Amino acid sequence: MDILFLLIPVSIVLVLLIMVLFAWALKSGQFDDIESEGQRILKTDGRQVDRGQAP
Repeated sequence: MDILFLLIPVSIVLVLLIMVLFAWALKSGQFDDIESEGQRILKTDGRQVDRGQAP
């Protein structure tokens, strides 16, 4: 029973932290354009090689 005095406040703090992080992500524009980011990876040229990877 004593463990509930620890687990309940910890879970409330964790939920509040998750809500703050989600609100920050919404405000910073993380979810503004989901569709074009999924298509961007398909449109890029896969044959490009970084200079550090060139033979």
